[in-house]
Order: sequence, then structure tokens, then C-alpha cells
Amino acid sequence: MSSEIDSSTLLSRASQLIDLARKAGADAADAVVVRSRSQSVSVRLGKVEGTESSESDDFSLRVFIGKRVASVSANPGFDLQALAERAVAMARVSPEDPFACLADEASLAKSYPNLQLFDATEVSSEMLREAALAAEAAALAVKGVTNSSGAGASAGMGGLVLATSHGFAGSYMGSRFGHSVSVIAGEGTGMERDYDFDSRLYYAELDDPADIGRRAGERVVKRINPRQVPTGKNVTVIFDPRVARGFVGHIAGAINGAAVARKTSFLRDRMGQQVLKSGLSITDDPLIVRGPASRPFDGEGVSGERLAMIEDGVLKHWFLSTSTGRELGLPTNGRGVRGGTAVSPSSTNLALEPGDISPEELIRSVGNGFYVTELIGHGVNMITGEYSRGATGFWIENGELTFPVSEVTIASNLKDMFMRLTPANDVDRKFGVAAPTLAIEGMTLAGQ
Repeated sequence: MSSEIDSSTLLSRASQLIDLARKAGADAADAVVVRSRSQSVSVRLGKVEGTESSESDDFSLRVFIGKRVASVSANPGFDLQALAERAVAMARVSPEDPFACLADEASLAKSYPNLQLFDATEVSSEMLREAALAAEAAALAVKGVTNSSGAGASAGMGGLVLATSHGFAGSYMGSRFGHSVSVIAGEGTGMERDYDFDSRLYYAELDDPADIGRRAGERVVKRINPRQVPTGKNVTVIFDPRVARGFVGHIAGAINGAAVARKTSFLRDRMGQQVLKSGLSITDDPLIVRGPASRPFDGEGVSGERLAMIEDGVLKHWFLSTSTGRELGLPTNGRGVRGGTAVSPSSTNLALEPGDISPEELIRSVGNGFYVTELIGHGVNMITGEYSRGATGFWIENGELTFPVSEVTIASNLKDMFMRLTPANDVDRKFGVAAPTLAIEGMTLAGQ
């Protein structure tokens, strides 16, 4: 990946595609190219297991005839005119969709900032190999680690080229680099597995591979000889930040406009109401410079802005694309994402804003409870909010982490969990979903 790839040729082809679609009978159209370049190396026990490299430019054309819409996709080298004519022919026989449309012209981005999403650092396969080997070697050097599940390093770039029939034309690219390792401690039926990783837009900001490996080794060794604990109600459960990010993802899913429109969100009737404890806020900001999920415009060409999705505990916004917004009687807020030929709403840089106390103080305040480091299964019902998942972690006794715990289940309802949530101050914003350590009171723990 030596430099940012010029997108002008792709933008020109996208514009030609739209012109041909209009000539073929489309009332409106947009064309998008999703760009992807990646290379990766995986190793295990000091030997390279795989080296992969891929490149793709995936074209999609969406055309509108009245309230009818159709989309087609193609790879580079396709016949522009044939693709445009096929899309229009499909639209003519498609059922009407009263909500499908291009974004309003007034909402399109006229200019946008340089968010510094692209790092042109050239990373060779040899550099990736050395990083993966270093991470694995550091993990295996930790006393108690007995085997490796493998390590990897990757470098890639991706982005969007978008043109519309009502005048938008733009593109952006972002880079991504990563290191990861997974190792095993213990023997036989007493084996435990854990991992660590880092992912950044800029290569120089990546954690040192040896540090990643050491952390993975130390994590897995602490998990050896886990116990079960007695079943109990009204248990305070603390989510490690790694697990807390997934929990905040449940909040994002519940306030996604598409789920609200389908009536598959348990928060669908809660706009303007208290859904988190007072004082807590969840923000979403697509315009953070070097943000992990930043973008100058969304999949429809609309600029987004920082939103307090939940402010002082009160639900203020849904994530909306144009069509989802129309279905709900609301304007888009620039959260449309292209997924193949469809546009659907999604978060960008989402964060549960931190509290005032440190993770250590939060753990001490619990007295006795359960600190979760990993969740198992998918026992979350987004229609009712019912929550039940297998968990592993550490028992908290007298305000300190004591022995490892496994083979337990934690359960509650997300509505109650949201209202019993206390965040620490350790939010890490290097991921697209950022969350601090979280304490949730009043959960049920099923153990022995």
C-alpha cells in the first residue's frame, strides 16, 4: 500500500453510468464504488501459515423510476451501457417502494473537512510477518502459556466513490493496520484461551507487537483453574471495556431507525423519554479527525454532524438514512451506509461517555460481584430486551478481583440494565464503538 489510490477514474465511470441510466429512462440514479485493498500474514508456532492479498472495486448502480427502484452490481470491466439498461429494465417491473429515494439535494455535502483517514505508510509482507512473529513470541514467553492459536498482522485500505444524478460527486479513502495474537494456557480439559489485538488508522500509532503478545499471555494465564460460583440474584456485574463495547452496540441497535421502522426495537416507543440513568450520554460523531469510523459524508452523500443520541439519559435521536427517515417521518441525519446495493442507517464513532471514577474505584465500590471479560452466545432479544449470555471472568471479593470464573450465565432485561448502568472514566476511543468499564447492578447470575 504505497499511496492513496487516485479515484478520479472511478468517479468518471460512476458519472457515466448515471448518464446512461438517465438516457435509458431512469428518473434518478446513484452509482457507488466500494474500494478495498488488503494484505495479511498469519503465523503459528514460529512459522508462516498464510499470506493473503486482495484488491476489489465493486460497482453498484441504483435507479429510480417513479416509486420503483432497482439495483445492480458489477466488477470492473463491465459494459456501462448494458448495466445501465439492465438496471432500468429491472426497475420498470419492480414493486413500488414509497420510501426509496435519493437524499434531498439540500442535504448533500457541498464541502467537507480533511479527516486525515489515510496513512500512506508502505508496509511490506516481511514487516507484517515480523510483527506477527514478535507478538506470538512475546505471548509464548509468558510463564504458563502452553500453546499458540496463531498471530496475525494486516494492512489495508478501503473507501467510497459516490456520484448521484442530482449533482453529488465525491470520494474518500481510509487506511487500517492491525496486529493480533491468540494463545492457550493449561493442559487437557483445563486449557484456557485468550487474545489481544490492536487496530489503527495510522501504522505508527499501533501498539508494539511484543506488548500485544505479552498482554495476551498475561490475560490467559490469569484464567487457569476457573471455578463456578453459586447462583444469585441482584448481583453487580462489571463489564471489562472489551465486553462493554459489545453492550453499547446493543444500545446502538435499539436506536437504529431501521429497527424502529420494523418494530423490532424494544425502545421504539421511547423517543424523548429516559432510557439511561440521568447524567449519562451516548454520542455519535462522524467528523472526528483520525477517528476509527469517521467519514466526510455518508453512503448517500449527506454530511453528518456530532449528535448526542442519548443526552442526560434521555433518548434524542434515531440513526437515520433518507429512506428510513421518510418511513418514520423524519429527515436523515447522515447515517446512511452502503451495504451492497442497499442503504441502511448505522452509527459512526459511537461512544458511551465516561463517568468520574476509575475502574479500580468502581470495582472497590462493588464489594462482592462478578467482573466479566468474555461473553458467549447470542441470547439477546432486541424486541423485548431480554438478555441472557454465558460469561467468564473473575469474582470480585471485598472490592478486589480474586479467582477466575467460568460456566456461568448472566441475565436481566436491557431496559433495566440501561437504568442501572455506572461507567468508569477509562473510555478508549480508538475503536468505532467506545465504552469505559461498566458496572450494572441487579443482574441474575446462574452458576452452581
